[in-house]
Amino acid sequence: MLSRAQGIYFYDCNGTRYIDGLSGQWNVHLGHGRKELAETAAEQILTLTYGSTLSGMANAPAAMLAKKLSTLTPGDLNVSFFVSGGSEANETAFKLARFYWKTKGQPNRTDIICIQNGYHGLTIAASAATGIRAYNTMTEANAPGFYHATGYLTECEKGDRTHPDYASSIRGMIEKLGEQQVAAVILEPIQGAGGVHICPDDYLPAVRRLCDEFGILLIIDEVVTGFGRTGKMFAVEHWGVVPDILTVAKGISSGYVPMGAAILRDALLKEMLEQGADFLPHGFTASGHPVACAVAMRNIELIEQERRPQYAAAMESTLLKEMSALASKHPMVTTFRARGLIGAIEVSTQGLMQPQPTDDNDLAARIYGACLARGLRIRSLTNPDGRQIIAMAPPLIITAAQLNEMFEILSAALSDVIARP
Repeated sequence: MLSRAQGIYFYDCNGTRYIDGLSGQWNVHLGHGRKELAETAAEQILTLTYGSTLSGMANAPAAMLAKKLSTLTPGDLNVSFFVSGGSEANETAFKLARFYWKTKGQPNRTDIICIQNGYHGLTIAASAATGIRAYNTMTEANAPGFYHATGYLTECEKGDRTHPDYASSIRGMIEKLGEQQVAAVILEPIQGAGGVHICPDDYLPAVRRLCDEFGILLIIDEVVTGFGRTGKMFAVEHWGVVPDILTVAKGISSGYVPMGAAILRDALLKEMLEQGADFLPHGFTASGHPVACAVAMRNIELIEQERRPQYAAAMESTLLKEMSALASKHPMVTTFRARGLIGAIEVSTQGLMQPQPTDDNDLAARIYGACLARGLRIRSLTNPDGRQIIAMAPPLIITAAQLNEMFEILSAALSDVIARP
């Protein structure tokens, strides 16, 4: 039971302190208890508590935030549709992609291709898009039209039909479904809940070219990676890719208020308007909420002023150094990876220096428990092939000394698990 938080730490009702090694839920970029954000929220509440963005109305904070995002996002991603979080952002992206093709006279283009281990939220369509079995099997009636390809088959996406897994690649799936049935492809540049898997160097550019080849929209989900987490303001900048729709949430407000957005390229809106789509029957009560938009705007200003993307980029080497030292000390650490201040280690009781299934299918969960008992909150994940993963994404304000403290706790937790299997 949490009672308070400050900086990179939170405290329970007994006064026990924990390092927040996951930034809340991948979202508290600027750490807990920032007075500037509290003051911004209070000022906006007293100025304009609520203002709808439906039925032709708008409010100044929403307009200012939309303008700010247009200067930050790559390419011509200039049109923002504001929502309350990542699931709503992706739901909106799916609806807009399908609506786009309907206005273009191709209403049958409704299929969405996702990739395995991807995570896109837990509303009904977002659950269907999520490629993690535990999340998309809650009911037996998921939203139709979502298909899961095998990720990271770069050569297949470039056109290599001799690859044994070609049929399950995005390209293979497009050919199977028929390009005139596919509305969009969605993926994360770095998977979060799916295991912190980082796209290979040429994968995103290959998928962008593939989508252009077939005239399919590309949706990039940066709910976890946006706003400095990876060392760039947006992770797609590492690969020089501009999607047709970019979805964001979490770091846009550092978790201080619920906030998200689906950000479209100018051309999409222009084409929809040219086809007579002057009415968009979509929106939420909290879309463009003035308090949320004001806090998000101030949060982004602080991220820029404090150069948090550049800081995360510089801290990547420190994070990898700590991971390497951990692997040297503990044979159960089989591999590790990081980009900016998001990373993961993989663990196995077999102790071989390569990713592999483990014969201990609750190993990561036991390490999580041992960390929590010692005052560190991270996250345990299990891939469908049994790979045991410990994910971490500390606030972008963490110091090298605090990162070292975090890994000392993790090291002691690994020793605890070995001692008490």
